[in-house]
Amino acid sequence: MSLIARMEDEVKQATLARDADRRDALRLILASLRSAEKELQRPLSDDEELQVLQRERKRRIEAAEAFRSGGREEQAAAEEQELSVLQEFMPEPLTEAELEEIVDDAIAENGATSMRDFGRVMADVMPQVSGRTDGSVVSQLVKEKLA
Repeated sequence: MSLIARMEDEVKQATLARDADRRDALRLILASLRSAEKELQRPLSDDEELQVLQRERKRRIEAAEAFRSGGREEQAAAEEQELSVLQEFMPEPLTEAELEEIVDDAIAENGATSMRDFGRVMADVMPQVSGRTDGSVVSQLVKEKLA
C-alpha cells in the first residue's frame, strides 16, 4: 500500500473517530504529497515520498521554534502536534551507534584522512541514512571523525 493510500485511510479513520486535529494534520501532509505528484506529473517513488515528509517535518520544527520564540505557545503546540502525526509515517531513526558505524565504514571505504575528504564521505553516507537522520547531525559526526 502506497503512503498516500495509507494516509487517505488514516484520514477516514480520524474522521470517523471525530479526531479533528489528527484529520487536519493528515490532510495537510496529504496535500503536500499530492502537490509533489502534480509537480512531477507522475506518482511519487518511495524516496520522493520520504523527501516530501522530511521537508514537511523540517517546516513544522522551524515553525514551532519561530512561534515559541515569538511567545505564541498555542501555535507552537499545534505545529508540534502535526509533527507527531507526521513522525508516524517516517522511517525509524538511526541510533547513534548505527550512524557511527555507517560513518566509520564510509571513512574506511574512501580512505579518508582529513577534512579534504569530507565531501566524498558525505556523498557515501547520505544515501544510506536518507530520512532516518538529519543531515546536520551526519555532517557534525563526519567532521568530528575527520578532524
